[in-house]
Amino acid sequence: MSFKFIERSKLWFTISSVIVILGMISLATLGLNFGIDFTGGTRIQAEFPEGTTNDQIRTALSNVNATDAQGREANLGNSFVQSLDEGAFSIRTLPLDEEEQDRVVEALETEFPGFTVLSGPDIVGPTVGAELIKNAILALLIAAALLVVYISIRFEFKFAVSAIVTLLFDAFVVLTVFSVTQIELNSPFVAAILTIVGYSINDTIVVFDRIRENLKFPGKDLAAKVDRAISQSVVRTINTSLTTLLVLGSILFLAGDTLRPFALPLFVGVISGTYSSIFLAGSFWHAWKLRERSKKIA
Repeated sequence: MSFKFIERSKLWFTISSVIVILGMISLATLGLNFGIDFTGGTRIQAEFPEGTTNDQIRTALSNVNATDAQGREANLGNSFVQSLDEGAFSIRTLPLDEEEQDRVVEALETEFPGFTVLSGPDIVGPTVGAELIKNAILALLIAAALLVVYISIRFEFKFAVSAIVTLLFDAFVVLTVFSVTQIELNSPFVAAILTIVGYSINDTIVVFDRIRENLKFPGKDLAAKVDRAISQSVVRTINTSLTTLLVLGSILFLAGDTLRPFALPLFVGVISGTYSSIFLAGSFWHAWKLRERSKKIA
């Protein structure tokens, strides 16, 4: 038994288009909340009393206000706090002048007796962020080009382009979620996006492989063969995604703040990758093939 995925292609395209439009509106109006790795800022590494938590440090930082790059007053309670070894923490805030740095240290010393600065405050320049963005885009372009070459050789060019479209959709969905929620983007986000690309292409290739196998059998129209291919792989795709989400969910909700910036984009990306593999990749390839056949007949 096969579900009629292709018959509802317009529905999948409409849903995907709405998501893309909402994402473009969000990115145009809200933008992205780039963290210190991209914008530069102030970093302090310090030792805290045993048992101190990230939330307690953020609560202490919320007593300090500073001026951001746009001249607005900002509260430091949303600063990035990462636990290191043996009671040490790394605190990353927006760029602070000397007076603001002194107020941060004073607030932490008042709240945590025994607080000791290990290094810093250090100023991390925005050029680090520019390098990260440049390298991330370059890595994504190289990965996309290699995927197009490989899939074109093993399958055909239309499969390759369809796969890249779904990959870009998945990456865009993650960007949209981060834009809407204004969650801070730092270097782990870049690694997560590249990981999503690798994960999503895996499911898409499985669907395309089933389509290629079904094309060898005569007697059915193209839509029926694509429907059958997706139906043959949908259980595997869902089971694989669910088991992956269980692991990522555990990291996201139980592993604390250190791994959360990496786990969250992966969690969203796997959900989007599952949707695009089942509903978008085959539908996009089928629509392209129909358009090609119509041109030949005309």
